[in-house]
Amino acid sequence: MASTTPSGRTPHYFVPAPSQFPVQVAFGMLLIVFGGAQWMNGQGWGAYVLLAGVLVWITVVFRWFHQAVGESEGHLYSMRVDASYRWSMSWFIFSEVMFFGAFFGALFWARSFSVPMLGDIENQILWPDFKAAWPSAGGGTASPTDTVSPFGVIGPWPLPTINTALLLTSGVTITIAHHALLSNRRATTVFWMWVTVLLGASFLVVQGYEYAHAYESLNLKLSSGVFGSTFFMLTGFHGFHVFVGTLMLIFITLRLMKGHFTPERHFGFEGAAWYWHFVDVVWLGLYFLVYWL
Repeated sequence: MASTTPSGRTPHYFVPAPSQFPVQVAFGMLLIVFGGAQWMNGQGWGAYVLLAGVLVWITVVFRWFHQAVGESEGHLYSMRVDASYRWSMSWFIFSEVMFFGAFFGALFWARSFSVPMLGDIENQILWPDFKAAWPSAGGGTASPTDTVSPFGVIGPWPLPTINTALLLTSGVTITIAHHALLSNRRATTVFWMWVTVLLGASFLVVQGYEYAHAYESLNLKLSSGVFGSTFFMLTGFHGFHVFVGTLMLIFITLRLMKGHFTPERHFGFEGAAWYWHFVDVVWLGLYFLVYWL
């Protein structure tokens, strides 16, 4: 359709030419899954297959996004395409809400139903030494098979609170950058975007230190019963989302420095900002439900 559109005019609805990118991305993901599965099952060569899949995936995604950016800057996207992107990002964030909702639901069920049930009188014969406390008293489970060794827990202070302050501040800085972009103050926008990136990177550094402290000093691991599994699944997946969001912010900031986006048309920026605010909200839920309660 782009070939039939006069130069300088936006098509009614841009339809790209057939692309090999989806198949190539799927192939890369196949290598990642297959290689990872073999590596976890003791096959050393699986690590190389996994690495090859990651390289294929990154290369193809970079080329795909580069093409999409070129189409956008070539004025091939009408308001109808813009609306499609907005709906797509909205549904993507909704799917992420459901993703974290499943883990929050697992945490709620284990804490409010499973643990109390195992501690009631009907289960005393099967597990007489079990203590129905969350997390289990002293970090141990009184497991008759000693499958879970005693562990400590991480309270809200200081590291989780520091990370909360970092993410909340980053939500403010990206909002300032958005308003600066609306006012066509590009230099100010770029400055506050880099500040947001720095705050996101700082969050990851603090979380990495927290994980090292949990493993080395508290013996808190993914295998530390239901508390350890829910703790690391929730905080770990959130940390991964912060990492992805930080990458998004970096690329958006680089595009801003190249002169992309205008006060009227800048959904690439808005989509990244939506995602970042979503990450902030999820962390607030984690902060209260995992560290405080």
